[in-house]
Amino acid sequence: MIEFLLLDLDDTILDFHKAERIAISKTIREFGVEPTETVLARYHVINKWHWEQLEQGKLTRSQVLEDRFGVLFEELGVKADKAACARAYEKNLSIGHYFLPGAEESVARLHEKYRLFLVSNGTASVQKGRMTSANLYRFFETVFVSQEIGYNKPAKEYFDICFSRIPGFDPEKAIIVGDSLSSDIKGGINAGIKTCWINPDHAPRREDIIPDYEIEALPQLEALLENL
Repeated sequence: MIEFLLLDLDDTILDFHKAERIAISKTIREFGVEPTETVLARYHVINKWHWEQLEQGKLTRSQVLEDRFGVLFEELGVKADKAACARAYEKNLSIGHYFLPGAEESVARLHEKYRLFLVSNGTASVQKGRMTSANLYRFFETVFVSQEIGYNKPAKEYFDICFSRIPGFDPEKAIIVGDSLSSDIKGGINAGIKTCWINPDHAPRREDIIPDYEIEALPQLEALLENL
C-alpha cells in the first residue's frame, strides 16, 4: 500500500512547456532576439542538453542557467549579457502558472489519501513563485527543491536527504511520479522506491531506465494507486 507520494512539478502538475515558451519569448525579445519558431526550437534543444549535463554532474546549476543563453546568443551572432538574460528569464518564469488538464483536481484528491511531497530540480525562486501562484503548498507536507537540497535528481544523495526529512518514511510504501526518465524515474530507481512515468506522448522507453508503471497524465494515477 502506498503512503508516500513524491510528485514532480514541471510537466507533471504544471505545464512547463507553456510557461517556458511565454517566458523565453518575452526574455530574449528584451535582449534583441525575435522569438521565432526556429529560435524557440533551438533554445529547447540547447536547454535540454544543459539540464541533462546537470543531472549527470557534468555542469553546475549556474553554468546551466547562464550558458544555455550564451550558446544561443553565440549561434545567433548576438552580443548580449548571458547572466543578465538568465536573471530576466528567471523573473519572467516565476510569474504565474498553468495547470495541466485535471492536475489541480487530481492533486487535491490525492492529498486526501496520501502524504504528498514535491521533488523538483527547478530553480528555487522560480518554483516558489509558481507554486505560490498556483496555491500548491497547501497540498504538500514538504517541498524539496534540488537547489536547496544541494544535490539534483537523479542522485541518490538527493533522495537520501529528502527521505531523512520525512517523519516515519518507509521506502516500501513510496512511489515517485514524474515525466522525466533521466531525472524522476532513474532517481526513483537509484533511491530504491517504486516509479511511475507520466508519458503523454507515448515516447519509447529506454532500455536502461525502466519505470514500474506508466500513465498518460496525473489524473490516471488515482486508479493506479488503488490497485497497489
